[in-house]
Amino acid sequence: MKVLVIGSGSREHAIVWKLSQSALVDEILAAPGNAGTHAIARSVPVAAEDVDALQAFAQQNAVDFTVVGPEAPLAMGIADMFTQADMPIFGPTQAAARIESSKAFAKRLMLDNAVPTAAAKAFTDYDKARAYVQNCPIPIVIKADGLAAGKGVAVAHTRTEALDALRASMLDRQFGDAGECVLVEEYMQGKEVSVFAFVDGAYVSPMVAACDYKRAYDGDRGPNTGGMGSYSPPAPHHWNPAIEAQVRERIMQPVADALVAIGCPYKGALYLGMMLTADGPKVVEFNCRLGDPETQVILPRLKTDLAGVMLATARGELDGLPIQWDDRACVGVVIASGGYPGPYTTGHHISGIPEASAAAMVFHAGTKLVADQSAAPAILTDGGRALTVAALADTLQDARSTAYAGASRIRFDGAFYRTDIAAL
Repeated sequence: MKVLVIGSGSREHAIVWKLSQSALVDEILAAPGNAGTHAIARSVPVAAEDVDALQAFAQQNAVDFTVVGPEAPLAMGIADMFTQADMPIFGPTQAAARIESSKAFAKRLMLDNAVPTAAAKAFTDYDKARAYVQNCPIPIVIKADGLAAGKGVAVAHTRTEALDALRASMLDRQFGDAGECVLVEEYMQGKEVSVFAFVDGAYVSPMVAACDYKRAYDGDRGPNTGGMGSYSPPAPHHWNPAIEAQVRERIMQPVADALVAIGCPYKGALYLGMMLTADGPKVVEFNCRLGDPETQVILPRLKTDLAGVMLATARGELDGLPIQWDDRACVGVVIASGGYPGPYTTGHHISGIPEASAAAMVFHAGTKLVADQSAAPAILTDGGRALTVAALADTLQDARSTAYAGASRIRFDGAFYRTDIAAL
């Protein structure tokens, strides 16, 4: 097959890397890709959100199968467009993608189907939201309803923080239209775990779990980011057959069935962010795609052909396909630009990638190639999260040591990373 992968992050580099190992795949194109995907896929200068241009490109270039990495094009209906044109694609429809693109929709779906989740109220009126927050229990969680690149959630430990978060979302429009509606949600305590399954309607595949780190700095301090690192699998007391069975029975299967019942069956990778509370697993959020940075630590553990799994999902043929996961551990460390997730500069020369790649996997995100006629093309920073360095090993500690050894070899002005990923 000729496969088109849409997106430019480390998640998409990991997807391209895994697809390149498939006997089903002859050629990979990445739109727009990055400096890392460029080495194993042909770069296509079309933005991930330019869905019309992506469809035209796929048609004109006889693409056999398209894989959508990020959430935005899915929320824009790219899967519907491709399917209507009889073009095979991996990713849910616009209606099914509401599980992520509208937190209010997801919350209603869960409450209507007795799926355990935090209590919440939705507001579109700032004054009513403010009045509620002035009297509700603290701590509280404020969530922008729409897509906010992983940054639309504020955990407020004081009433002032809660009011500031409301103002930032609803008045200052920090997240654009995503913040027109907010959810004010019960604060849950426990261990947060990311769970992934391939779903093709009512069938939910065997699941895999990971843990990620959302805060910018060590010790879970600083602002929320898109994710500063992850590891898989979680410790046995956070993910085991008993917890997996609970999650399947009480969360994943009821949600898959509910989406079928309301006429928008889900086909794609379904990402559950859950909290292991004293009352059992509860849903924090759903995402309509693979996670970032979790993809960089779960795909190295996938033993089954990824192209085959994605094709079976798109065709509704997952049931009966054995999906196997490596028992080994994988740890990923994100290297970010100074100032991220706030303002940062780009265009900094990155060194040390070949040295880091000797023992670890280096997945690019915010990087670009710049041609230099006198030498090999230079790799420069081009985003807030520049790279993920990941390592697979028999033990979590060995994977962690190898990942950090690789990260320590990479240099660019302002580079920083957390030093406590997978430090259990």
